[in-house]
Amino acid sequence: MKIAVTGKGGVGKTTLVSVLAGLYAREGKTVLAVDVDPDSNLGLALGFTEKELDEITPISQMTDLISERTGSTKDSFGKFFKINPEVKDIPDRYAREKNGVKLLVMGTVETGGGGCVCPEHVMLKRIISHLVVGSDSLVIMDMEAGLEHLGRGTAGMMDYFIVVVEPGARSIQTYRRIKQLAADLGVKRVFVVGNKVRGEDDRSFICARVDAADLLGMVSYSDEVIDADKEVASPFDAGDRVSLEIGKIKEKIDHEKTV
Repeated sequence: MKIAVTGKGGVGKTTLVSVLAGLYAREGKTVLAVDVDPDSNLGLALGFTEKELDEITPISQMTDLISERTGSTKDSFGKFFKINPEVKDIPDRYAREKNGVKLLVMGTVETGGGGCVCPEHVMLKRIISHLVVGSDSLVIMDMEAGLEHLGRGTAGMMDYFIVVVEPGARSIQTYRRIKQLAADLGVKRVFVVGNKVRGEDDRSFICARVDAADLLGMVSYSDEVIDADKEVASPFDAGDRVSLEIGKIKEKIDHEKTV
C-alpha cells in the first residue's frame, strides 16, 4: 500500500503518519516512512533521538551520490544530465530503522525561482516514483502542502492521498487547493482526516466543508501529543486515545483497500 499525507503546515500530518506507521509495524508489516516535507521532523515523531537524526544526511544533500547517478557536475545549470537515474537501491541503503519503522529523509531543494529542473529535484522525484511503483514495502509519505515531487503517473498510482485539516478556514482553503492539484495529476479521490478536534462545533465545521464520502475520521486535540513533542517522544506512545482514533482511520483504510 502507498499512502501520501499532506496538508497545511502545523495541522498534524506528521502525527498521523507516525502513528499509522507504528500501527502497521506492530502488525509485522514492512513499513517505510518517507519524510518529503522541507520542515523535516518525522524522525522525531517516530522516536529517533536528535543525535541519531543529526547523523542522517537527507538525500537531496548527498551531492556525490546525485552526481554519480545523474551524471551531473557542480555546475549543471543549462547542461545535460540523466532524468531517469538508477535509484532502486537507495531506500535500502539509506533508510534508518526505529521501533520497526524505516525512515528515509528526502530533504528539500532550494530554488531561487518558480520550480527547478535540476539534478537534486530529478533525483527526489525519481525515488518517489520508484517507491510508489516498485517498492514492496508499505510506504507512507509525509509531504509538504504541495505536489511538486509527484508526477502524473506517480500521483495516479497512490492508493491513498490524504489531506489533514484542522477546524480553520486556512486549513480548508489549503485542502481545496491540494484537491484541485491532485485532480490535475490524475488522482481520482482525495481523502480527508480532521485533526485537533475539540468538540462538536469543530466536527461540524469540518463536516460542513469537506465531502462526507471522503472523510476517513477525526482525531481529537490531545495534550498528550503536545507533551510528547516537548519531551521529544513519539505520538505513538502519547496515550491510548489518539492511537485508538487513528486506529479506526487505519481500519477504514484497510477496508477501502480490500473493497
